[in-house]
Amino acid sequence: MFVFFLTSSLTHFLRRALSLALLLILHTPLSAHSQYQDALPHALPEMTVTATREERPLLETPQAVTTIEPDDVARQTPGVLPDLLRGATGVFIQQTTPGQAAPIIRGLIGSSVLMLVDGMRLNSAFFRPAPNQYFALVDPYNVERLEVVRGPSSTLYGSDAMGGVVQVFTPTPTFSGEQWQWRGRALGQFGSADLSQVSRFSLAGGRKGLSLSGGVTYQNRDDLRDGGRLGKQYPSGFDVVAANGKLFVEQAHHDFLLNVQYLQQPKTPRFDELTPGFGQTQPSSTTFFFEPNDRLFVHGRYRHHAPFSFLDAVQLNVALQAINDDRRARDFGSTQEDRERNDSQLIGTTLQLTSHWRDWVMFTYGGELYFDSISSRRRQRNLDTGAVSRPASRFADASTMDSIGLYAQSEIFLHPKLTAILGGRFSYFDINVPRADRAVGAQLNFRDLTGNVGLLYRLLPEVHLVTNFGRGFRAPNLFDLSTLGSRPGNRFQIPNAHLRPEQILSVDAGVKFAYARASGELFGFYASYEDKIEAVPTGDRTPEGRQIVQSANLNRVTLVGTEAGGRWAWSDHVEVFGTFTFTWGKERFRDGNQSPADRIAPPNGRIGLLAHVSPWLWAEPFVEYAFAQHRLSDRDRTDPRINPHGTPGWITASFRIGWEMHEHLSARLAVENLFDKSYRSHGSGINAPGTNAILTLEAHF
Repeated sequence: MFVFFLTSSLTHFLRRALSLALLLILHTPLSAHSQYQDALPHALPEMTVTATREERPLLETPQAVTTIEPDDVARQTPGVLPDLLRGATGVFIQQTTPGQAAPIIRGLIGSSVLMLVDGMRLNSAFFRPAPNQYFALVDPYNVERLEVVRGPSSTLYGSDAMGGVVQVFTPTPTFSGEQWQWRGRALGQFGSADLSQVSRFSLAGGRKGLSLSGGVTYQNRDDLRDGGRLGKQYPSGFDVVAANGKLFVEQAHHDFLLNVQYLQQPKTPRFDELTPGFGQTQPSSTTFFFEPNDRLFVHGRYRHHAPFSFLDAVQLNVALQAINDDRRARDFGSTQEDRERNDSQLIGTTLQLTSHWRDWVMFTYGGELYFDSISSRRRQRNLDTGAVSRPASRFADASTMDSIGLYAQSEIFLHPKLTAILGGRFSYFDINVPRADRAVGAQLNFRDLTGNVGLLYRLLPEVHLVTNFGRGFRAPNLFDLSTLGSRPGNRFQIPNAHLRPEQILSVDAGVKFAYARASGELFGFYASYEDKIEAVPTGDRTPEGRQIVQSANLNRVTLVGTEAGGRWAWSDHVEVFGTFTFTWGKERFRDGNQSPADRIAPPNGRIGLLAHVSPWLWAEPFVEYAFAQHRLSDRDRTDPRINPHGTPGWITASFRIGWEMHEHLSARLAVENLFDKSYRSHGSGINAPGTNAILTLEAHF
């Protein structure tokens, strides 16, 4: 009680103090800072992206791309990796419980959005086509930058890239000079809304052409305090332990990288299962913990630049990813406690080549191989008698999902003002679902041909018009085909081994601009999503009262939207930024009826400014907002995470300030939800934090 009182008093004081500081900053004459003019940026930096699998300026990329640059990453205080995408153009974050969150891109979520880490797939064969926890198994404190390619990208990236592709790049330190050098970083952070403590230590050493780096992260987060002084949301606390290491060797036209990452959440509660949701008088579960969830990633990369006259570059990647999704759960009122062990072992290799043919065409082509094997076991114990049984596992044990993909994309420079992009891909999937401990098994093969066309027209050197037409697809994975067991929303899923791939056809058009002091984009898109796989009721219930559902290819979804974002250097010291995202979805049923599509985010975005008050002080006030969402599908209305009358709109004010106290020491203070607003983001299973004062101290040496 004393801690809660102290925290509330502290955050109340900080709200007042920072509100005054903001007024002072905004009303300080810019001429007073003229002595810093040479030390601060006059123009916005040019951004480089890899949306076409090759680095190029953002303006020269036809796709709709959102970037989270290193400076943007450094100013944030994430709990989980998806927090770094909050407020980004075209992205909405759904959060079922504090230890996990998922991005919604162009109306799609879960396994309909492909996630990559350092170029390799994070999506495994048991990814859900719904909000899931796996993106949170990447350490947000070991991230250099992120890219979001919005819209279907299956030509270059294969299955799952329907709503878009989220790519995470981790830091690779480099050094100059022949003498061995060292540099390090130590970070300590405290947050008031969940009494969180974050520690990060990293160290890198090397010389020209060689670097060795590594780091460890620890997070301890208590139960999260809601806005409006409503108190703690119990249970919502969790811990995180993470470690990483990287070896980088570079010589002449070659380089080699060895990359190891590990993260574990030892015990994370499923908050929405443990507390009554909308329309419920009791929770679905008495016990539900991810216990533990972890990810191990071992990755090797070799690159050779200009190996032959006809070949500009070759890149080879080989990686192993092991994800453990272990759980402990007990239905409400039941005496049977389940312990699950669900593991994915994903081995992947990719080969990519780039070539220029004369001066008017460039080719990017290559292939991918992925082999995913799933092990799944379940043990059940009666808490009254101690009797142990082994019911059917969540997934068919020893299931496999293997794939091969071959792709090619050409950029044809038709005119100094016009570039065309043409691409195609062949994919093959071999899926084996043994009967194991259930009656349903299958041996399935899928083939897919897909492609894309894009145009980039240089209206002015600073203004480009772009349009894209593409097809995306998602092969049914082992979650779709073989899941057996409890699901959120008081449901129980049974397998269906007769599913077809999903597909989406999409067209978008937009304008990109990049002046010295202003940059941004405006896009509109239309997509037709067919053979959507979703869980539908069978009409039966389990003895515990859960509704029995089964995956099926259903219906057609139309998605339409607008995405806008930009930055303006108001002066040499102040940047103004803003984003806006709108998505509208409609689902057509086979009987001719139609309804709003599932989990469509409301119009949302962020508006703020970044002020460089001096070379050693910066401030970033901003507001985030979301309109009300009353267009709900029947599934939304029965989801305990969503108010059946619709999700109210909200707006919050936040503030960040950074102080370079010394060459080797800096401090940052963030106050989120400054006015203690009580709200819930649409589709989320837990309310957002109340006023949250986060203090970060960071030492560089």
